[in-house]
Amino acid sequence: MRRRLQASAALLLLAAAVVLTAVVAVEGFPRGITVLACLVLALAAAWWGLVRRGAARMVAFSAAALLLAGAVIVTVFEGTLLADAVIVAAFALSIGAASRAFATRAELPDAARPERAVLFYNPKSGGGKAERFHVADEARARGVEPIELARGDDLRVLVRRAIEGGADALAMAGGDGSQAIVAAAAAEYGLPYACIPSGTRNHFALDLGVDRDDVVGALDALVDGRERVVDLADVNGKVFVNNVSLGVYAEAVQSEGYRDAKLQTLVNTAPQVIGTDGEALDLRWNGPDGRERETSAVLLISNDPYRLGRALGSGTRPRLDRGLLGIAAFGNEEGSPGMRFREWASENFEVRSGAPVAAGIDGEAVRLDPPLRFHSHPAALRVRIARHHPGASPAATMPERPWGAVSALGRMALGRSTVA
Repeated sequence: MRRRLQASAALLLLAAAVVLTAVVAVEGFPRGITVLACLVLALAAAWWGLVRRGAARMVAFSAAALLLAGAVIVTVFEGTLLADAVIVAAFALSIGAASRAFATRAELPDAARPERAVLFYNPKSGGGKAERFHVADEARARGVEPIELARGDDLRVLVRRAIEGGADALAMAGGDGSQAIVAAAAAEYGLPYACIPSGTRNHFALDLGVDRDDVVGALDALVDGRERVVDLADVNGKVFVNNVSLGVYAEAVQSEGYRDAKLQTLVNTAPQVIGTDGEALDLRWNGPDGRERETSAVLLISNDPYRLGRALGSGTRPRLDRGLLGIAAFGNEEGSPGMRFREWASENFEVRSGAPVAAGIDGEAVRLDPPLRFHSHPAALRVRIARHHPGASPAATMPERPWGAVSALGRMALGRSTVA
């Protein structure tokens, strides 16, 4: 019943937003065209400024700001600001209701409780979540041995010692970079692994179906859990659970000031990578058509494909068991005008270059010697999920296309849904 109500609410809010948009567009013609033109020109000016330095950047950013201000002034002057706000709110609420309607709980097999589970935890990760939620004490209360990762410790060494000491299950409470290290060891030795979401964003936990707001409850995966099997991926032997980024972001994270001023560092890095007066990246790769491409503003290679550019479930991976790399490329390509976006999937991928390549592996800055060889490792990792957590990505049951989502919501509202 709750799913039917959520689906009905999503459809009603969507219908209200569409109708109100049409009414405002008709009554305010040609205001809508003027506002749209201002927004498009503002985006173009902002992009032009992003890839340049000095006075040219200031002029472009100023023009973008003036165009945005013009769009706001036209909207306010026509007296439809309230209506526009209602439209935006209706669309946002519709997406939120639809996301909840599509949320699912995976049917996973029960798993035997390990005899000697070990939890590694970073007390500083995620702003100190492990300490704030007393993760070590909660682990001990469940019969799990906690091992703190202190400054200067090598997590790989700690994990290896625990396994040699008889650990038969591993867990990590920390960021995704640390999760990858523990997950790789668990996969290598065939041990079950649990992801405890005490990092900053916890992307891997989200796509695994771990409730990111229930840090302590995630420990129950090692007591009374269910089990699913997922993929891992590696680049030049370095395992990652989420993705490897090459290009603007990867170059920015190499900077010493990135952690303290992320946005400013990214803005300052962009002209060096994709600007007309910058030094083009030497990144060569074969696209889905087999043709070699050169340079790109961003190359994102993920452990299973992300859903990109969708209103529902954007930035998440519907599945972690496809045995594929997700590959997304954005930027200038030799012989092609303007910026291009390409997205495809493959079991393997290679990036060639004439020099070491800056990379962000699950958010950690590294430099890799070329060629960069990416591989998917299907069904490599046994993951324990707490019984009361979903065990599936929030995008697991979401249709790919907008009309498919609307149609599925309609079936839910009529009580004909097959979503569990």
